[in-house]
Amino acid sequence: MATNLAIDDRLLEQAQEIGHFKTKKETVNLALKEFVNRRKQLEIIDLFNQMEPDSDYDYKKARKR
Repeated sequence: MATNLAIDDRLLEQAQEIGHFKTKKETVNLALKEFVNRRKQLEIIDLFNQMEPDSDYDYKKARKR
């Protein structure tokens, strides 16, 4: 999908240099993947605060073989 975007050239060049990428496309695609993954991680972290622990769970029993 061809898309025209107004991207900060200095920022793109810096990302390309830091990531050792050959193309701008490679740089942008990885940046988008990292952005999506980071947001998913934050959603998972938020879920931990919403879950109630199981009071009947015996973690010591699970350690025994």
